[in-house]
Amino acid sequence: MRKSAMRKSAMRKFLPLLPLICFESVGMPHKTVRTPPTYDPIFTASIAIAVVAAVTILGAYYFQYVLGLAPCPLCLEERIAYYVTIPLAGLIAVGARRQARRGLLMVGLLVVGLVMVASAALGAYHAGVEWQFWPGPADCSGPIQSFGRAQDLLRQLNSVHVVRCDAAAWRFLGVSLAGYNVLISLALAAVAAWALRASRQA
Repeated sequence: MRKSAMRKSAMRKFLPLLPLICFESVGMPHKTVRTPPTYDPIFTASIAIAVVAAVTILGAYYFQYVLGLAPCPLCLEERIAYYVTIPLAGLIAVGARRQARRGLLMVGLLVVGLVMVASAALGAYHAGVEWQFWPGPADCSGPIQSFGRAQDLLRQLNSVHVVRCDAAAWRFLGVSLAGYNVLISLALAAVAAWALRASRQA
């Protein structure tokens, strides 16, 4: 009787441990832990630059086609930097996501930064022309040098409408669209410079 009771008591103590023994012998299932993606300054900067540049161009189209403010020749030249920056920044973002060569991505981001610096310089020149700090292009600013023959003048006036570069069509807080282009371009160049520095330190 005592042996039977001792066997039953031992079985009661052993049964709760049986599942643990089975799991240990077969291998307990482990939950897969997903590690968050590493922070990539080049990807973040290129996405930010592409989005801000696209919004800037859309804003320029809004002023032109919705508000009816025709761009001057300098305004059209200032848009070229954004036409280069938007697709290039998008390609850099795709390359960074697909883990392209780091050096190639940094070169592309450097090009974006230099393009934005050039855009800021052109915008500053345009803003100076608007404030009469220096003369602008002869075809869209300053006095008309020669009227030519009366018939030629009438023909030109009927066929060509030149938007002046030395007259700001719109200002907000005293800053024209050319001035805001300077601010936006410098900000995007600073973002590119920050990403390059952060990538070199990583």
